[in-house]
Amino acid sequence: MRTLLWLIALFALAAGVAMLASVNTGYVLVVLPPWRAQLSLNLLIVALLATFFIGYVVLRLVGKTIALPGRVGVFRERRRKDKAGRALREGLRALFEGRFAQALKLSGKAFDAGESRSMAALVAARAAHGMHDDTRYRIWIGRAAEQEEEVRVARLMTEAELAIEGRRFEEAAERLENLRLSGHRHIAALRLSLKVASALGHWEEVLRLARQLRKHKALTDEQAQPVVRRAHVERIRELARDGEALAAYWRSIPAAELGDRHMVEEAVPYLAAAGQGALVRKTVERMLDTEWDGGLARLYAQCANGDAAGCLARGEGWLRKHPKDADLLYALGRLCLAAQLWGKAQSYLEASLNLAPTIETHLALAHLFERLERAEEAHTHYRAAAAEHSAA
Repeated sequence: MRTLLWLIALFALAAGVAMLASVNTGYVLVVLPPWRAQLSLNLLIVALLATFFIGYVVLRLVGKTIALPGRVGVFRERRRKDKAGRALREGLRALFEGRFAQALKLSGKAFDAGESRSMAALVAARAAHGMHDDTRYRIWIGRAAEQEEEVRVARLMTEAELAIEGRRFEEAAERLENLRLSGHRHIAALRLSLKVASALGHWEEVLRLARQLRKHKALTDEQAQPVVRRAHVERIRELARDGEALAAYWRSIPAAELGDRHMVEEAVPYLAAAGQGALVRKTVERMLDTEWDGGLARLYAQCANGDAAGCLARGEGWLRKHPKDADLLYALGRLCLAAQLWGKAQSYLEASLNLAPTIETHLALAHLFERLERAEEAHTHYRAAAAEHSAA
């Protein structure tokens, strides 16, 4: 429809021009001594229009011809950039596919062509690291460092991540500290920092980072719990020789984290050895009242710290509900030993031994019989403990 309208308009214009030309009887006299020429006005108008059109076309052709070298240069530059960009994309794909040699070659081409030099250098550095070529890795990471403002954060993250993979934790810590000082503490950096702090044994830093990641939903409770547990246990082990410092640390642990049974089980021996078993007593009692756990009950004797009678009364209350629990019977036997109730201690330990023979129970009975100057029976239990140890 649009084409038809244009045709109608052109025919109408041609008809109008023809009518005007038919009524135009004027002429133009051109005098160029000694010549004279008389032209129709219509012919002159047509000649001028034709001359203008031809001149315009000639000038356009001349302009395009003059601009041709520049246009060719632009075309070549565009084609070069397209090839370099394609090389970088292919290099990235090769890197993700694990074809490190090809990734290094393609990213090197992109770098030489000047296409995203910083990213090309990082890709090449990762590829060289994947090939375990430390020399070329250092060269390419150095080239990336030359583009400091453009790629600084990406470079530091790459160096930290690859240093962790290579177990160069001090180097990774330095890179992550530079990121922290520049205000870049995003989730990925925090995760890397957690790995580094754990590897270097900076347990207070591990706790802080794990709590921060859990707060930001970057770690689930299930993921954070073993990390927090290990950090607490390692920190307790470090403070085991300083009873007061250990007690202060235990009191500083949030109540939610004290609900981790496995952490409490690992912490009880250290607290007991430092004379701070009473600190964990209420926690153990609360846990056993809530949900019975024989392994935790076995450690209850270590929580007495001078109040063996009180712990014994609490334990015998549990015994009415769990009369066949060998771990509880063992703990009661140890409590009776602490309270110097030799007969009850023997009864509880032998009952535990009948249910579940263990090295610890044999040794506890052996020590009891030594106190009672019953050497033959003590030797019997020592030999039984040695046999249990050999069987294990």
